[in-house]
Amino acid sequence: MIRSMTGFGRCEKMVNGRNIIVEIKSVNHRYFEFTSRITRGYGFLDDKLKSYLQSKISRGKIDVFVSVETLEDTDAQVLINHSLAAGYVNALRELSERYNLKDDISVNTISRYSDIFTIHKAPDDEAMIWDAVRMVTDEALQAFIAMRETEGARLKTDVLQRAQTILEIVGKIEQRSPQTVKEYQQKLFQKLKEMLGDSNIDEQRILTEAAIFADKVAVSEETVRLRSHFDQFANMLKSDEAVGRKLDFIVQEMNREANTIGSKCVDAQIAHMVVNIKAEIEKIREQIQNIE
Repeated sequence: MIRSMTGFGRCEKMVNGRNIIVEIKSVNHRYFEFTSRITRGYGFLDDKLKSYLQSKISRGKIDVFVSVETLEDTDAQVLINHSLAAGYVNALRELSERYNLKDDISVNTISRYSDIFTIHKAPDDEAMIWDAVRMVTDEALQAFIAMRETEGARLKTDVLQRAQTILEIVGKIEQRSPQTVKEYQQKLFQKLKEMLGDSNIDEQRILTEAAIFADKVAVSEETVRLRSHFDQFANMLKSDEAVGRKLDFIVQEMNREANTIGSKCVDAQIAHMVVNIKAEIEKIREQIQNIE
């Protein structure tokens, strides 16, 4: 299924006593680019998330936010820096004596100096945390991919409609092209008649000149290739693989054929139709820049 490169997914869940939030969002990018913002102390998740998401997402600038908050009680030990605490007590007593202040130093007073405390907790089980984060990531990823697929379906409908418009114009060019040769032949005959008057006109020479002209302005090869490119384009849009880059290449080839038709034509109607084709191709090109 065709997917857009724009998407967003979020999941918040309690797993093993931890409240975990994962948000995934992406915008257009030529390749896969990953950035993350993760709760301090859980940096080991960065590489794991990058590898995991890269196996699920082919292209796009991916921005991931992960919050891990431990809510359940865990084994922790509070250590006191007695040397620093003694320093604070002595400094407070010195202030009291020098400035004749009331000496009301208490445990509550000292506890305000948080740098005397160090909290040591049991090391986290990284494998268990990654399993929990991956579980939440999977749910966020489902919403993310669903949004990408919804947008991708809209893009597919739009570009196919534009492709159909182009093919209709190509059909008109194929009908008009032989007519330009007949018109050229008639104009040539009329000019010779005006120049030679009642003298004999070499009809064979007119036919030869018309044949040369027809060869110069013939666009049948280009229109056949253009139709072939659109067949490939439509088939790729049915693929379950990431085809954005391939579609971009085919659109370049479509534009090349349109330019060739434009350079060959000497007919105002065909020239106008070529301009319309190129305008539609450009709109398709803009749309597929957002296809994964």
